[in-house]
Amino acid sequence: MFVSVTRLRLRSLLFLPQFFNLSSGSIQQAAASPGFRGGATLFDRKFTFWTITMWDGERDMKSYRGAGAHAQAMPKLAVWCSEAVVSHWNQDSAELPSWPDAHRHLMASPRWSTVRHPGKYHGQVAIREPDLAAWRNTPMPSPKLLAMP
Repeated sequence: MFVSVTRLRLRSLLFLPQFFNLSSGSIQQAAASPGFRGGATLFDRKFTFWTITMWDGERDMKSYRGAGAHAQAMPKLAVWCSEAVVSHWNQDSAELPSWPDAHRHLMASPRWSTVRHPGKYHGQVAIREPDLAAWRNTPMPSPKLLAMP
């Protein structure tokens, strides 16, 4: 399985409505995409948002990333975010990794995105662990649920 974790921090509350609108579309797009096996979002402190998605392979994730709502959102993140980092890895397990696991992978192999207004922590080695309060963690729709009539 190919896993992708993303951590984004919005630099202003003003971007929140547009971010939620595009995020909602991206989540629905992922759930309907070929090769999608599961995912979750986490709304963290200080306008910080995490996503974790699992795919049959990297090609499936890249097809999703380059199309639809996700492709529309990506250019906006350079303006909206003060921090943006992603990490990818392969795993044998078909179980979605935990948030602490995702954090460990992000710390071990971060790929920082370019942002126009970087915050003081953008590009730093220390990435704050996510707040795991139950209400913050939302599973993405299952591909099986979307296929039901």
